[in-house]
Amino acid sequence: MVRRGSVGVLVAMLLLAEPSVAYAEEGKGKGGFNGTDTQGGAKNNSVNAEVSHVRITGGGGKTKNTVKLNPKDPDWEAPACWYEPKTTPKELKERMDELKPKKPKKEEKEEKPILDPGTDATDLSNALLGQAKNVLDNYYQTDKYDNYNLDQQGKGMFWEGVRNPNKADDPASDKCSQHAIWVPEGKPPKDMPLAVSPKILAEYAYEELPIPGTDISLNPEDKQTVNLDTWVWLDKDKFKPVDVTASLDLEDGTHLSATTTAKPTSLTLEPGTDDAKMYPGSGKCVVKNGQLGEEYSAGKKDSTPPCGVRYLRASGQNGSYPLKATLTWDISWKGSDGTGGDLPSGTFSTTRNLTVKEIQSIVRD
Repeated sequence: MVRRGSVGVLVAMLLLAEPSVAYAEEGKGKGGFNGTDTQGGAKNNSVNAEVSHVRITGGGGKTKNTVKLNPKDPDWEAPACWYEPKTTPKELKERMDELKPKKPKKEEKEEKPILDPGTDATDLSNALLGQAKNVLDNYYQTDKYDNYNLDQQGKGMFWEGVRNPNKADDPASDKCSQHAIWVPEGKPPKDMPLAVSPKILAEYAYEELPIPGTDISLNPEDKQTVNLDTWVWLDKDKFKPVDVTASLDLEDGTHLSATTTAKPTSLTLEPGTDDAKMYPGSGKCVVKNGQLGEEYSAGKKDSTPPCGVRYLRASGQNGSYPLKATLTWDISWKGSDGTGGDLPSGTFSTTRNLTVKEIQSIVRD
């Protein structure tokens, strides 16, 4: 019996020797041993990206103005990798049949030891490929399975590790380096903790949410005045709940999906100086009537802003106060199997440098 560790080592050797086997030709949509395929773009008002067979849709499409949230829980991270059904017995067998060492050059008649200093790259590549292919052939043909489980074609798939494309260089993605495992009827194996599930799909979708940057509206817009309230609000048409769905649909009937939703819930203001009065006093503005803050109009000149700041001292000649605005988004998810729950809330901040001057007489539009 071939030990699991030996298979893993030789698979690694195989990948180093013949990288084209591990990764698909660009745009083809086929994967390799523990390989990752990524394709993406915006189309028909939706953002889509593929990690092997997983697809992200919805959210209205990412743009250059969207941002990623910073989870409030510093210990939480989206999964760096997971296992999913990826290869049929026929595909695995065909892949192995393609691993044929390159023919030596005609002028090279004398065989060289693998570690001979004179061994060229092609010889070494062929030697490593040959060793890896022999071990893997034995493993999938006789030791663990019967001829790649070809008689089970259409009754299940080999599950393989895939990397989260957002964490391709994260060492944690190496946790999914176990060789392909046969799983009948698409049922997740009990001894595989990172087997794809609605929750894993929801956590992956977290990073794909098209969150708009925290662009606040102000009145006065450019120059603030001592002891005059500055109204702060967010555009209600721009800052509204967004969601994306991560789904896995295969020809064998496997279907898993999860929809992750982000909802803006509060805007926290930090005036950049102690010489300021906040509205509300905590500086935390919450959603009211579906909006964060309230847009200023001429009829409100004698009203107190529900969200804003009043500076009590001028910022000085050529000076300014950095007004920091942090928008908090609550995150929830719902899976195709009825599961669901909350994920860590996320934030994104922006800073506006405000010049505050002393003016004795004020007329406000």
